[in-house]
Amino acid sequence: MKPGKNDKKLEILITGLELEELKKWTDDLPESFSLDRRIEKYAGVRPIGLYRWDVECLLDVLSETVDDEKEYPQKDSPEHLAIKSLYQRLQKEYKRLWRE
Repeated sequence: MKPGKNDKKLEILITGLELEELKKWTDDLPESFSLDRRIEKYAGVRPIGLYRWDVECLLDVLSETVDDEKEYPQKDSPEHLAIKSLYQRLQKEYKRLWRE
């Protein structure tokens, strides 16, 4: 999918534990139009550019991830708090840019 001239792009910096946890879930990105490869290569030095469909894909995967009792049995663990924080930041930015 190619972005059109009116497609908005979210520039967001993902670093540290948020990035580490996100990379764990790249295999779960269905039909992600190379988003999985982009995240695997992403080093967190500069903001990553995400289009609406990228953010929607991430939100779908992270919504399942945040509640995964198997992966995150302790809800106060640093890993769970990091992935939850990223999920909330993406939700907030999605609403800000693409309110319907």
